[in-house]
Amino acid sequence: MFTGIIEELAQIKNIQNQKNFLKIEILSDFSNQVNIGDSIAVNGVCLTVISSSQESFTVDVVKETIAKTNLNNIKESMYVNLERAVSASSRLNGHIVQGHVESLASILIKEEYDKQTDLIIEIDKEYLKYCIYKGSIALDGISLTISSIDNNKITVAIIPHTLDNTTLKYRQVGDFLNLETDVFAKYVENIISHKN
Repeated sequence: MFTGIIEELAQIKNIQNQKNFLKIEILSDFSNQVNIGDSIAVNGVCLTVISSSQESFTVDVVKETIAKTNLNNIKESMYVNLERAVSASSRLNGHIVQGHVESLASILIKEEYDKQTDLIIEIDKEYLKYCIYKGSIALDGISLTISSIDNNKITVAIIPHTLDNTTLKYRQVGDFLNLETDVFAKYVENIISHKN
């Protein structure tokens, strides 16, 4: 489980294309603190550490994850958002994020103002039922608040700190972001459907 508060903007060191998966090595300031088997969200995708060193750690990305996330376009030297799994004693500064990407959302508009950047994204209509005004959404693993909804277009306002310290500073119109909607909305839907 994660919170959507990005710990590090990290660079891809190496990508090995195996038969049905990718082996990705990521340079990280906290790589010497991770253990084999640890869960780390990479652009919001929950992945498992398979090896680590003083300067980097390595994760495997299976075929289904490659097909459903923007990790299918990952390249060496690109930057990714990193977050380690939350510990029981951690503050939940963002919202509960599972690292289970549901879909890709495309950036339609990126407008920069003095103190914020607005992103307008387009999402698949089937996920709109999990989105509410002022509710939470995770894009590339970043916990964000929905500031408006217009049909299947959602606006999120990005503060300068978030823009400067995540991959959003590199994202442009036409790029795809990993989307994870609110897990609590899905639980409510499941409970109601079973009641009926």
